[in-house]
Amino acid sequence: MKRRYSWPEGHWNWPVNLTHQHGVRAGQMIFTGGQVDLDAEGVVRNPGDIHPQCDAAMQYLSDVLTDLGVGVEDLVRLVVYFVGDAATEARLLDQLAGILAGRAQPVVNLIALPELCYPEMMIEIEGVAMRGEDDRPVPRQCLHLPDMPALSKAFSHLVVCGDMIFTGDISAVACDGRVEAAGDVVRQTEIMMDQLSRALSSAGADMGDVVKLNVFYVGAGSAEDWEEPAKIRAGYFPDPGPAPTGMPVPYFPNPEVMTKIYVTAMKGEKTHAWPVGHWDWTTPLPYKHGNKCGQVIHVGGQVSLDSAANVVDPGNMVAQTRRAMANVEKVLADLGAGLDDVVKVTTFYQGNASAEALHENLLIRSNSYTAPGPATTGIPMPALVYRNMVIEIEVTAILDA
Repeated sequence: MKRRYSWPEGHWNWPVNLTHQHGVRAGQMIFTGGQVDLDAEGVVRNPGDIHPQCDAAMQYLSDVLTDLGVGVEDLVRLVVYFVGDAATEARLLDQLAGILAGRAQPVVNLIALPELCYPEMMIEIEGVAMRGEDDRPVPRQCLHLPDMPALSKAFSHLVVCGDMIFTGDISAVACDGRVEAAGDVVRQTEIMMDQLSRALSSAGADMGDVVKLNVFYVGAGSAEDWEEPAKIRAGYFPDPGPAPTGMPVPYFPNPEVMTKIYVTAMKGEKTHAWPVGHWDWTTPLPYKHGNKCGQVIHVGGQVSLDSAANVVDPGNMVAQTRRAMANVEKVLADLGAGLDDVVKVTTFYQGNASAEALHENLLIRSNSYTAPGPATTGIPMPALVYRNMVIEIEVTAILDA
């Protein structure tokens, strides 16, 4: 399997030297790192102005895709981290629809946060695209479901592409835009999971096909925030289940929404990973730390916990980053892979909009890979799942056929 890396000429750069690249193509899969409005010296452009930053980020993303021999029309997923409210979110969707101009109908996942990794940075966008190794388009279905919230024709509720299934954001928002069980995270979790199950069914899949889930919920960094909803979500998955990442956020743009989820699913036989002595959650869950389906490996968010769910090196970013990366490596090894098989890494870390907070963990993570390294996205969070936990790292790897 030929692997290609992208760093287009004149592309934005970090102010520190890294192994990371802006995009990676392996087999049918193409991943971009989070694209932002920085210049080649790592300086934020259009400070505090989200809409020109969005245009610039999407142009950078398009440049990476072109450099890898694909185009915007091959996108299957956009993940958008942004600073703003419900009105900002609505304008961003319209803006992105205009940029896509009917060339693709990807799913879109939007996560609102108080700030991003550099001061006055307002938006970060990453993409997943698919194209055959023979450069032919991969057959796809772009599904718009009548029982889900109304969505611009520029986007899809689900995209089925080859063996992969991608969902947009799923929550307790009804098809008419009304939020069911407003403010009740337990009931909204039940509604959300029922909706997810129905959505997957429309693509001929079920909960056993889910390989990766990302869930966001209103919380401030305590087990009490997530345990009861986590038990409800877990009841919908078989054991062994998918690789998860769960993340508390201080709010959603719609204040009545308490939680949302998006997933990746794959049909086919799966191998699951739970290395001996690996860290565990405080409550029994069916999830596994990683899985392999075909040549694709998903590793759920790896953290600095022990097997009894105690935080190791509380509050110490450097030590926790090293331990989280060691845990990523263990899960990959359990599935016959290594760090240099990683094509995409996403890191959530406790911090604010400062280069110092990002670079404290970014350099350690980057130095774990042989250059050229994977595409990367780093997102600061007000809090993580447990108090004194300061970093969580998830990765996608692809094995050579």
